Amino acid sequence: MEVLDILNILIDYIASVGLIGGFLIIVLESIIPIIPLSVFIGINVYNFGNVFGFIISYIATICGCLLSYSIFRFLIKDKIYFFKKKNISYYVDKFNNIKLSTLVLILALPFTPAFVVNISAGLSNINFKKFLLALLIGKLATIYFWGYIGTGLIDSIKNPIILIKIFVLLFVSYIICKIIGKIFNLEV
Repeated sequence: MEVLDILNILIDYIASVGLIGGFLIIVLESIIPIIPLSVFIGINVYNFGNVFGFIISYIATICGCLLSYSIFRFLIKDKIYFFKKKNISYYVDKFNNIKLSTLVLILALPFTPAFVVNISAGLSNINFKKFLLALLIGKLATIYFWGYIGTGLIDSIKNPIILIKIFVLLFVSYIICKIIGKIFNLEV
């Protein structure tokens, strides 16, 4: 089975399940990071249009990030500190004093692993309002980016020039993300 066949099956499946299916798959991605967020945002935008696909993906991402944050804040935080590994405490300490603007920037970058941010925020003592505000602002850019890339990737099946543009955009975004990560010493 080729990638194109799998992509068509996913598009058809999410279209048949409807808005709830598109919503739930993105919430699940925030908890299980192996699932590719970009593909599902692209499928939502492709199936439900630019406006509804964006809104569904945005709300689902916020809900999924808050769910992941809550699991680590209220269920796992005390247990993980029992083991207190050096690597974990380093990132958690970074989050305790992070500025809102820095957190928004981290969340807005498309290649930032959101699950690491959610876990670090959940294990840290960061203010919930600060984390929520950063999510609400930062995820706007991420969802827009992946919606554009995802629909462009689906359309690129018919027009390979779009695929070239997408790879250039992805490469530039990746380089910017790496540079900013080094500037803020946030390599994860």
